[in-house]
Amino acid sequence: MNRHLFSLALFLTVAAPLSTLAQAKPARPIGAIEAGSNDQFLMREGEVVLRQGSTTTPLTKNVVLANGTKVNYKSGIVELPGGKKTTLKEGDYVTMKGDIVFATPGSAAAARGTTAPAGAQFEPYVDRNSAPTTADMETRLSSLNSRITLMAQKIQLLNDKISLLSSSTQRPADTSQLDQQIKALDEQLRQVK
Repeated sequence: MNRHLFSLALFLTVAAPLSTLAQAKPARPIGAIEAGSNDQFLMREGEVVLRQGSTTTPLTKNVVLANGTKVNYKSGIVELPGGKKTTLKEGDYVTMKGDIVFATPGSAAAARGTTAPAGAQFEPYVDRNSAPTTADMETRLSSLNSRITLMAQKIQLLNDKISLLSSSTQRPADTSQLDQQIKALDEQLRQVK
């Protein structure tokens, strides 16, 4: 019996540190760059440069991001943690989190292994993690004011329609003109972003 207890104690002594190692967080790759910054690795003139705000710095070695994404500074080949590889085209960049942002629909299509339709365009890229600029806020405010004005007009037309329909006792009132105005306002509301 003592022999079994000794074996059990020996097993627990060895197994405890091993289970702690198994639960430990995987080590960051050597040379990994800490994420959380707004810096980007931009393909410019055939090489990857580090863009920090409005300044760029040439790279002298390959980069490994904290999430394991690898960026080859000479060729622009990006290897994602899952093993997928893609090559950056002019203007494409990699964020510090390892996200790839394509400059054109053509470069995005090339990364997928397809071709972009003729005349394809991207909507402007918006980094949801960055603070909006004053111009962005002014544009949003202007758009919001336009929507409020159109909605107030629509409410007034709907109230007019309700009044017209509720005051008619004999036969239903003709609301076709109000309906056309409401439809036109709905179309304007769809166009305001």
